[in-house]
Amino acid sequence: MCTGPVIEWRGPAPFWFLAIGPEESEDIKEAARGLEYWGQVAVEVSIRDTAFSTALFPKDGRYLLPLRDAVRRAAGIEPGDEVTATVRLAERLA
Repeated sequence: MCTGPVIEWRGPAPFWFLAIGPEESEDIKEAARGLEYWGQVAVEVSIRDTAFSTALFPKDGRYLLPLRDAVRRAAGIEPGDEVTATVRLAERLA
């Protein structure tokens, strides 16, 4: 389980991520050794009653979990919320 704030990353369009803490990120990095692709780690995620597949992005020594708008709406997640996600390593990127 990973808990963290929902943050915005501005680019050509805003993107929203769950910022996974440094300790949890280190645990994921160890568990995903050999499964990562260009630093990304494929995962299966559950937040509240919403399940989806995605890939974690490495950023500044931690991972960011992307939250698509459809996922955020379905789970009732707003920017700035503190969210807990169940994250399971997947064998490959979808």
